[in-house]
Amino acid sequence: MTERRTEAVGTAYGVGAYALWGMFPAFFGLLGPAGSGAILAHRIVWTLAIMFVVLAVSGRIASMRGLGVRTWLLVAAASAAITVNWGTYVYAVNSDRVVEAALGYFINPLVSVLLGVVIFRERLYPAHVVALALAATAVLVITVDYGSPPYIALVLAGSFALYGLCKKVMPLDPRTSLTAEGVVAAPIAVGYLVFLTFTGASTFFGNGPGHSLLLMAAGPVTALPLLLFGAAAQRVPLRTIGMLQYLTPALQMVWGVAVLHEDMPLSRWIGFALIWLALVIFTTDALVRARRVKRTVGSAPVRAG
Repeated sequence: MTERRTEAVGTAYGVGAYALWGMFPAFFGLLGPAGSGAILAHRIVWTLAIMFVVLAVSGRIASMRGLGVRTWLLVAAASAAITVNWGTYVYAVNSDRVVEAALGYFINPLVSVLLGVVIFRERLYPAHVVALALAATAVLVITVDYGSPPYIALVLAGSFALYGLCKKVMPLDPRTSLTAEGVVAAPIAVGYLVFLTFTGASTFFGNGPGHSLLLMAAGPVTALPLLLFGAAAQRVPLRTIGMLQYLTPALQMVWGVAVLHEDMPLSRWIGFALIWLALVIFTTDALVRARRVKRTVGSAPVRAG
């Protein structure tokens, strides 16, 4: 597969992942009676269960064997990052702070740029500097609006950027890596669910079969976009992953404002406007540079021999 074809396929995977994530507030809002901790634990357990099925069907169970220490450390880091992200997001949905969660995913592309510069020594262009400065200003404006930093947004942005970084360097295919991440987190999740059951706090058996099925559905609902994201992260640059990210918070923000009617005072709109301006500058610069590269490659002379 050519490099251009590889990136095109990766972009398609990324669009699918981010569109599905954008619909998550509608789904996880249905699981509210279980509580944020239990929802997180069920996500981990049922995602691991569905991934074992995926590996078995695809004949890749053996890919879990013989992983080196460095690989397991990367898996553990990715597992920790995505667990923090999942838990924070579920809490945001159940506490009617979907708009703040959307802010986190608007900020995330710029955090990805920073990681690309710091870790991979990717070049930081003047437009990136302007975009990052605007984003920092937006966070400051929203901090004044809230009376405290938007912790949910910052945790979501940071944890998912770190997860993307781990997936970028992890020497495993998306199915194996997601399964391994579940293996790391599952013992704690199972232990917590057992604790809830014995203390009578579990809702899995007490709220009807519909509630139980919804909790179990958290597995495939979680696994599908993560598989798509993992496939995208290995095929496209972090900058492209960052640009695709815009779809998720746009859909989430529409849900928070139009459906949940969350409060959006003028100062908060100003903060979001600064973020959007930063993203416009960043995206425009990336598109211009991509076109220049395409023209340069297309006009390069072909040498015989």
